[in-house]
This record gives sequence, C-alpha cells and structure tokens, in this order.
Amino acid sequence: MEQNVLLKLRKHFSEKLRELMLGEELLEDLDRVYLPLAEMASVGLDTTNMQIIGVNGAQGAGKTTFCALMKLVLEEAYGLKVLSLSIDDLYLSRNDREKLAQTVHPLFVTRGVPGTHYVKKGIDLFNTLANATPTDTTIIPRFNKAVDDVYPEKECDHFVGRPDVILFDGWFMGATEQPLADLLQPVNELEEKEDKDAVWRTYVNLQLKTEYSRLFDCLNLLVMLQVPSFEKVYEWRALQEEKLRISTKGQDHLRIMDNEELRRFISHYERLTRWMLKEMPGRADVLFTVNDDHRICLP
Repeated sequence: MEQNVLLKLRKHFSEKLRELMLGEELLEDLDRVYLPLAEMASVGLDTTNMQIIGVNGAQGAGKTTFCALMKLVLEEAYGLKVLSLSIDDLYLSRNDREKLAQTVHPLFVTRGVPGTHYVKKGIDLFNTLANATPTDTTIIPRFNKAVDDVYPEKECDHFVGRPDVILFDGWFMGATEQPLADLLQPVNELEEKEDKDAVWRTYVNLQLKTEYSRLFDCLNLLVMLQVPSFEKVYEWRALQEEKLRISTKGQDHLRIMDNEELRRFISHYERLTRWMLKEMPGRADVLFTVNDDHRICLP
C-alpha cells in the first residue's frame, strides 16, 4: 500500500475512533486486525462480483464498531463500495411477530431468535444488489429497536449501484442447527417454565436448518468475534441498553428495558450462543477472540 494512502487511512481511522468514543490505543488494531482482513476480502474482487462478509458475535461483542471500522478501511484503503447491514434490520414487524406468537409459540413475540426475521427479504436484497446497475437505487431495510418495530420504507436507507462488499452482521450469523438430542433439556428458567414441551426451541432449530441456511449460504466469508463466555453477554448487553437509554432520554414512549426485562430477553439467546461458542470457532473463516476488556485478540 502506498505510504500516502496509509497515512491518510491512519488519520481517518483515528478520527473514527474518536467519533465512536473509543480509545486511541485501538489504532494499533488497524495493522493487526483490519488491514489483513481487508486484504483477504479484496482478493478476487472485480467489476462482476460482490463479496458478502458475515460477522458473528454475541450481544455486546462489538459487531457494530467492528463493521464501522472495517467499512472505513475497505473504502479508503481499497476504494471499494461497502454496504453495512445487520440481520437485525430483517426483523419481522411487531405485528407479524405477534401473529407468529399466536400460531406457533408465545415466545416468538420477542425479536432475535431464528424465526423472527424476513429471511426471504434478505436473500432477495442480496440478489437485487448483486445485479444492480450503477444507477439503480435499492431500498435498504432498517429496524428501529427503540420502538421495537420496522422503520417505514420512506425512512429507510438507499444504496445506489452495486456494492463491492456487504458487511452482514448478526449475533447468530452463520449458525448451524443443534443435534435434536440437545434440545431435550432446557438451558435456563425461561425454557424450563415457558417452553416445557420444547416447541419454541425446536422451531428455532428447524428454521436454522432450512430458511437461515439458505441465507447463510450467501456468505463468502464468515468472521467470528468470540466472546469470553455467555456470562459476559449480559454485562455487555446491559451497556448497550444504557447507551440507548441515554441517547433517547426524554422520549418516554420508547421501549427501553430495565434489568429484569433484559435478563429475560437475554435468556432467549442463551442456548444458541452457548452452541456457537462450542461449535463455530472450528469452522469460521476468520476467528478473533474478544477479551474481558472488549479488545479484539488474535487466537
């Protein structure tokens, strides 16, 4: 890489860290983490293909920050057009989740687990973007977590042309189904009391095996941000909720969870999070570990 390009990149990377309210010590991650991954992602790219990079990480692992910094590097160091998308942006509307809760299991009213996304919308979006002409404009779906519902189409983002790279993040990105025998025993109080007959977790598992496997087949590269343990998830997710509470202060109509609500919410994800921590590190294309201080480390 040319020296002037690298110097400019370091300057903008440092500015991005300040914008994200992160310490300047993370500047060393540019050479250690982001540039090597960007080089890997750029291999084989030309004017006729599109690369989809899946970024997996439990709640609070830092996926949003990781993708923001990765996008900056891909755009400034390699001149690529990059779209950042979260699987959260494919959530079913609250109304559709309520219908699912009535027809399949009451726990599906809570967003997050496989089965609570518009999977076909995601696959169709990838196909549309892959075939977009330079002047085509594509509507990018977004989800408003503060009100727990989809954004109206008029408030969604737009992307012009075809992206070279899509950074597609999600807490269970690239996950596979569990063996059926693993579903027999509940992993927490939520499953024990509210999913006694295993209907909810069995449906989730089936969705992973069918609908979501087709979505994840679109990935060209799977990156895992491996958290220290499931126990760390609540602590980090609580920090996210506090930031949301601060950023929406005075907007009393917004849905911000208290500690008890958050613990119950996180319980929906425990089974699959523990499964991924056990199963995914051995097959992810790129594995980074996230330490207790939220720093990305090489395994």
